[in-house]
Amino acid sequence: MHWQERPRAVEVSFHKATSSTRWGGADRFHANKTIEWRMSGVGPSRQILRRLGRIVATDFAESFKYIDAKITLFQYDGIDYFSRPGVQPHILDILERAREAAMKFTRRHVLRLGAASPVAVRSAWASDYPTRPVRVVVGFPPGGFTDTSTRLIAAALSERLGQQFVVENRPGASSNIATEFVVRAAPDGYTLLQIGDGNAYNATLYDNLNFDFIRDIAPVASTVNAPFVLVVNPSFGAKTVPEFIKYAKANPGKINVGSLGPGSPSQLIGVLFKSMVGIDLVTVNYRGIGPALTDLMNGRIEVVFTSLVSVIGYIKADKLRALGVTTARRVDLLPDVPALGEFVPGYEAAGWVGLGAPAKTPPEIIATLNAQVNTALADPAFKARLVEIALEPFPSSQTDFAKFIVEFTDKWQKVIRAANIKPE
Repeated sequence: MHWQERPRAVEVSFHKATSSTRWGGADRFHANKTIEWRMSGVGPSRQILRRLGRIVATDFAESFKYIDAKITLFQYDGIDYFSRPGVQPHILDILERAREAAMKFTRRHVLRLGAASPVAVRSAWASDYPTRPVRVVVGFPPGGFTDTSTRLIAAALSERLGQQFVVENRPGASSNIATEFVVRAAPDGYTLLQIGDGNAYNATLYDNLNFDFIRDIAPVASTVNAPFVLVVNPSFGAKTVPEFIKYAKANPGKINVGSLGPGSPSQLIGVLFKSMVGIDLVTVNYRGIGPALTDLMNGRIEVVFTSLVSVIGYIKADKLRALGVTTARRVDLLPDVPALGEFVPGYEAAGWVGLGAPAKTPPEIIATLNAQVNTALADPAFKARLVEIALEPFPSSQTDFAKFIVEFTDKWQKVIRAANIKPE
């Protein structure tokens, strides 16, 4: 197969599983000098970086299942790719589209890599991260606290790391569309995922996912906690959490609680509370928090469990009464409102947001991102901005965050299965 193209500057990478495929042939490029690049067998060739110019190969991934290669700003006037078994002619299309450029190395780095091991290649690659914009995929529409908090941390990372972290909204299927998109992305640190409590719920709620969240997404950094709050109409008789529990037990099946649908955080957080105190509330499902709050303020329902960020304005304006927050301790924004756990020992439930990456993303890149996120969360001005929008900083190490996600997922798996909750 022969392909002619007028010389031009391009930036390109390609990503191909080679666990059982034998690659052959040679691509001939023209940069400062002619470079021959050959790959053969199922593992990475030690000859890839025999000569330099401006051609760079990077990231021999774990177990050699992936080869990501990058040709940076080269000029070419022809590519010879031999049509025979094992050769992938569609590589030409990938070159043409110049999509998903991988890491850019300096000449000094590449010289070191000529005879380097895969581990050394990965370490050197990660040391320069990032060298181009990073995409941060959010599984919800713009405007919610998950999107807002992710945009805040993306801006902080852009400032600290010198490359743009661009938020891309891919809503749908309770964030499962976005998650699967990132699961299938190259594990190079240039596609990240906004992760949160919804991912943990989905792991139990959905039986037919094409991915395993715990296995396929590497936790990078926790960013914020999102307190939820139990709110009632100001005219409701109960003024405190003990009074509410007492009234609910005396009136089983007579209190209506608004929910955003089966499997939503508002429902699950309420289900946990009901099960721990032994009360019977009637669930009324809504398609958005706006209609639920309207009915609550108009007296059509009596109670809602919802994120503090969605009702803080109504609470401050005395249009709703906050009986208790769902976090383990009181929140700074409402210091006089008790935590529900003060009356229901062991009760704790809240939303949270963080960043994840495709599994097998180099640990050096994850460590860089985790450190920079935690630095941002420690900044007083950044913390103050979060408090203004009813969120709390959630710093942690990558190891602790990974442990938290596993424990959180297990906890809510029990709640969901005990209540036999199914998504709509």
